[in-house]
Amino acid sequence: MIRFIALIAVAALASCGVDGAPIKPTVSAGINVGSGGVKTGVNLGASKGPLSVNWNLL
Repeated sequence: MIRFIALIAVAALASCGVDGAPIKPTVSAGINVGSGGVKTGVNLGASKGPLSVNWNLL
């Protein structure tokens, strides 16, 4: 069963970008200092055409 899952994972990884250029991720990080203290933030995202997905971490 593990070999089958590994084979599927390798096939999925190999097929990335077959239908065009792969989706390039975006990453931004920041540090804000204010009267409330120091705050950090990380934003991860990806976009292709009109579709955009972003995750705010921390």
